[in-house]
Amino acid sequence: MSLDCGNNVSFEGGDNISLFDSSAWAERGFCKNCGTHLFYRLKENHHYYMPADLFDEGPVLEFDSQVFIEEKPSYYCFANTTKNLTGAECFAEYGGGE
Repeated sequence: MSLDCGNNVSFEGGDNISLFDSSAWAERGFCKNCGTHLFYRLKENHHYYMPADLFDEGPVLEFDSQVFIEEKPSYYCFANTTKNLTGAECFAEYGGGE
């Protein structure tokens, strides 16, 4: 589960963040000291997605979308209705891909 954090994101202690080039269109950020996954970032527009459990407190969150829906296992099903995007639809909306 991740939060769509947009592209206006800043970090304290940036020298403790290591980047991993996870695909042609995205990269992941990790803490150099403990290995905690900090974010997933689209290369084309620097759009950040961060694990929901990084945030101790904040607004009530709403689970409202799923991406790469065509790749989900058949047993993977949530009770609420969400916006569902295939990989191609996700790339068309947010950039990246081929």
